[in-house]
Amino acid sequence: MFVEIPLSWHKHPFLTNNFLIASAEDIQKIKDSGLDRVKVDLGRSRFQGTVRKEASEPPSGPEDDREENIVPPELKRCIHDRTLSAEKRANRVVEHSLVMMRNLLEKPTSFRITAAKKGISEIVDLILRDDLTTHYLINIGSHDYYTYTHSVNVGLLGVTLAKTLYFNSPAHDLHALGVGFFLHDLGKVNIDQKIINKPAKLTEDEMREIRRHPAHGYRILLETRQLTRESRLIVLQHHERFDGSGYPRGLRNEEIHIYARLCSLADVYDALTSQRPYRQKLAPFEALKLMKEEMLSHFQPELFERFVLMFRAPKDGCRN
Repeated sequence: MFVEIPLSWHKHPFLTNNFLIASAEDIQKIKDSGLDRVKVDLGRSRFQGTVRKEASEPPSGPEDDREENIVPPELKRCIHDRTLSAEKRANRVVEHSLVMMRNLLEKPTSFRITAAKKGISEIVDLILRDDLTTHYLINIGSHDYYTYTHSVNVGLLGVTLAKTLYFNSPAHDLHALGVGFFLHDLGKVNIDQKIINKPAKLTEDEMREIRRHPAHGYRILLETRQLTRESRLIVLQHHERFDGSGYPRGLRNEEIHIYARLCSLADVYDALTSQRPYRQKLAPFEALKLMKEEMLSHFQPELFERFVLMFRAPKDGCRN
């Protein structure tokens, strides 16, 4: 049944106040929240047998999340358009990827995440086979620091770094990794946008709120039953630091999953090279220099070295 919980979202363990009961465990969680009754929306509930025959039919109307509403069809077309130069293809891929991530983050349901995974998979394939387009993808000038633009930038940087380490390795699923990188900041959908976009230093209370976003994102992926365990750890651990100074758990060294260590590099670099409400963006060289001279203890040194080297121009256009 589709239920509506009459509590503020932070007073219960679910992603939203309105959702479809998925298991007996969900019912127990409602009881544990102190509620003895909830409102049931029969029109949005699903019934077995012949009670509600129409429940098995495809949904329609404003609640209908069709795939084309999430991933622009132009994304796939420009990826496979051989008439485009590498630079033009890269610009169009970024343009349509921004639309995809903005659509997803407006309402990150299980259906929308599944749809976005298909678009991200196309981008990963492009990065794996085309070095020249990849070079332009990771060197396109950063946009303003919105969550969806940051998500695309970190996704592109993270996949490119993973490619330099794991290309043709059967032990690493770069498509699953790519989704984790693109969705690393998913939890920010549960943070007040006034805090995220505040044009001044955050208060201690606001910082505590911001630092909840990795856990929020991890919980969204668990509740929507999305991504592999390793990719969910990217979301949970991408703000951990190699020296133990990060959050949410203060993990250090190998306690941090290797994939999260990759994401941390991409995350910090994009934050430094993007326009922020409270400071000017840095040029790529200046950002890398700052990361080396003032932040190197935050990262695994060997990975930082590989990250720097991936910005070099490719020797040839494609990898077959």
